[in-house]
Amino acid sequence: MTTLDLPPVAVPGPAGEPGPTGPTGSAVAAAPPPEKKLRIGGVTRDDVLTVTGAAAGSLALDWVLYERVLPFSGAFGFLVCWYLFFLAGYYLLGRLQWHPMMVRDRLIAVVAWSSGLLVVALIADQIGYVAGRGWEAAQHLNFFTESMEFTGPLDGLTSGGALNAVVGSLEQLGLATLFAVPLGIAAAVFMSEVGGRMARPVRTLVEAMTALPSIVAGLFVLGVVILTFGFEKSGFAASLALTVMMMPIVTRAAEVVIRLVPGTLREASYALGGSQWRTVWNVVLPTARPGLVTAVVLGMARGVGETSPVLLTSGFTSQFNANPFDEHQVSLPLYIWNYVKQPYDGMIARGFAAGLTLMAVVLILFVTARVLGGRRPGQLTRAQRRRIDRDARRTEAAALGGTARPNALHARSER
Repeated sequence: MTTLDLPPVAVPGPAGEPGPTGPTGSAVAAAPPPEKKLRIGGVTRDDVLTVTGAAAGSLALDWVLYERVLPFSGAFGFLVCWYLFFLAGYYLLGRLQWHPMMVRDRLIAVVAWSSGLLVVALIADQIGYVAGRGWEAAQHLNFFTESMEFTGPLDGLTSGGALNAVVGSLEQLGLATLFAVPLGIAAAVFMSEVGGRMARPVRTLVEAMTALPSIVAGLFVLGVVILTFGFEKSGFAASLALTVMMMPIVTRAAEVVIRLVPGTLREASYALGGSQWRTVWNVVLPTARPGLVTAVVLGMARGVGETSPVLLTSGFTSQFNANPFDEHQVSLPLYIWNYVKQPYDGMIARGFAAGLTLMAVVLILFVTARVLGGRRPGQLTRAQRRRIDRDARRTEAAALGGTARPNALHARSER
């Protein structure tokens, strides 16, 4: 193998002079300057000072424009302009000290953080307002143990409560869940597992029902069930209206979860001789169980706060009625709607206390959905992993016992 001897090449210096040479007379190229690492992510003092300076400068500029230069007014426009000026000022301050890539990265981070803080602030404002208006009534135990049957509009907050509304909401939600969950999951299985030419019309219908106004569902049940078939307004009729609202939510969420089940599990079931029905029932649905629970809880959270369907189908009563199939039955949304519009402070306080109770119910449902649906399809729980480890240890112990027993018999025969 031959090598080529190349003549030394002189590298010019900074002023056109020959560059430095090595010990053999060959020219040595000048080393490039070290690269500067870009720090992406994290919070530094410069970040805090830049955000503070941009916020203060944009606030001052916005105030000058609104109060001294332009004939603008209104708190909403003031806040929107302040936010836009803040983003522009943050971008300009960032260009003075950072690389353009870092400026874009941190600008997007500021937009994401500010959007999240805005959502949290709005939720906290709503919860705080409802809690402030309703805490005076909610702090009394009778609010959760009595109904309004023997309480007048001028009675104190130590009399009457929302027990009838709480029981009515739970019963109507339970019946609606009983009707909506089997229909929703069956429709999701049909669209994701069966398919065919009817899958597209069914999916289109489900998507259309998702955007259906709630009052239309109430009018449908009112016209068909109550006026046509002669049923009276009751909790059962309200649960049918809630079923119309809950079913598309359950169907869409369940379809997404079922499609996330790995196809290899279906192939393994078919390879073992399982039919499509056995595969769906014993493989697909158990694997997607956490996501299906999430879909059900999200549908329940949607139905528990509906007012328009219940207003048209259940009727209003101040008496306690635990039978959803007979006479009128009030729920928490209808309780709130009826009492917050009255001109009595006690009734308004009871309405806001019922709203606080309804928010607590919705919060419990969403937390339950988060806890039960936090795992991916097919991901094992801690109890399932412990059970598998215990079975593996038992199998290993049985295998070791099976190998030791023939060895003991062989030793006895040698004796």
